[in-house]
Amino acid sequence: MAALKDLLTRLIQTDGPMPVSTYMTLCLHHSAHGYYATRPGLGRDFVTAPETSQVFGDLIGLWLAQTWIDLDRPRPLQLAELGPGRGTLMQDALRATGPIDGFHEALTLSLVEASPPLRDIQASRLARYAPTWISDPSDIAPGPTLILGNEYLDCLPARQFVRDGPRWRERVVGYSDTGELAFGLTDDLSDPNGTASAPPQARGFEIQPGLETLVEGLRQRARLGHPFAALLIDYGPSEACPEDTLRAYYDGTQIDPLARPGESDLTVDVDFGRLVRLAKQAGLQVHGPVPQGQFLLALGAEAHLNRLAGSASDGGAALYHGTRMLIDPAEMGTRFKFVCISHALPFKPTGF
Repeated sequence: MAALKDLLTRLIQTDGPMPVSTYMTLCLHHSAHGYYATRPGLGRDFVTAPETSQVFGDLIGLWLAQTWIDLDRPRPLQLAELGPGRGTLMQDALRATGPIDGFHEALTLSLVEASPPLRDIQASRLARYAPTWISDPSDIAPGPTLILGNEYLDCLPARQFVRDGPRWRERVVGYSDTGELAFGLTDDLSDPNGTASAPPQARGFEIQPGLETLVEGLRQRARLGHPFAALLIDYGPSEACPEDTLRAYYDGTQIDPLARPGESDLTVDVDFGRLVRLAKQAGLQVHGPVPQGQFLLALGAEAHLNRLAGSASDGGAALYHGTRMLIDPAEMGTRFKFVCISHALPFKPTGF
C-alpha cells in the first residue's frame, strides 16, 4: 500500500531504522493504512481452523459450555473472544451450544476487535447475541469469565535479536542503497529482557512483548477473585525459543515480509514455552499446551463428525476433508497447540 510505504519512509528518514515490532504494528494495526483496518484477508490471504471445518467451532463451543457447567453455571458469565476474525468461530460455537439449558441466558458476549471491517462482519453474524466491542482484553468486565483466542497471539508484534559475541543486536527495518525496505541490525549492542530464555547455541531469538502484557492482564483479573479460563489456540513450538519466524501472506502465497506493507498478513510463531513460564510465574493455572489433533479428538471430534456427516448433502465429504486437515499431524494437527490459562478452576479442563 503506497500510503503506508510513504509513511514508513518518512518515519525511517526522521527517526532511523525501526524495530521489527514497530514495523509489524504499523503494517497490521495502523488505523488508516494497516492490514486489519483496510483488507481483512481471511479466506483469501490465509485460512483459519474455523473456516476449515464446522467441527472446530462446534467442539470449542461445547468446551466453553462444559467449563461453565463445571463452574456450577455462574450467572452472569462474561464470554470474550480475542480477535474474532469474521465471527465464524463464535457463530459456530454459539449455534452448537443453543440446546444447553441456561448457557446463552447466562452469557454476556464481548469481542476484542480493532478492525472496523471485521467489526461489521461480526455484527452481521452475531447480532442475535447482542455483542459489545472492546479494544483491549483488560476491558473485559469483571466476574466469572471464559476467554477464547484463536490465532490471536501470532499477530502480537515481535522484536528480533541476533547474537554478536556475548551480547545481542536488534534486527530493524530500514532502507537499502536502492531505496527499498531492507532488514538490518542496530549499531548499538542490546541486552534485552528474555535473553535468559534463548538457548546458549542460538544465533538469534524473537520475543513478543504482548505475551507479557496479556499475562499481566490475566494476573490482574485473578486479583479480583472471580474464576476465569482463557483457551488460546495458535501455532508455534512447545519448548524451543523461536529465532526468526516472521512471515507474510498475500493472496494465499507466502511472500517477503517487506514486499507489501499493509497489504499482506504478518505473523510469527508463538513461544508457548515462554507463555507458560510467564503464566506460572504470575501464579496462574496452566494446562497444556497440547497438540490440536489430540485436543479435538479428546473432545469427541470423530463422533461429532460422524453425526454431522449423516445429514450432509454430499455424504460428509467436505466435512471429512476439513476435519482431517485439523487433526492430521501432517496438516494442522501438531503444529497448532491448545493451552488454557486460568484462575480458581477447581477441576482439570476437558481436553487436557
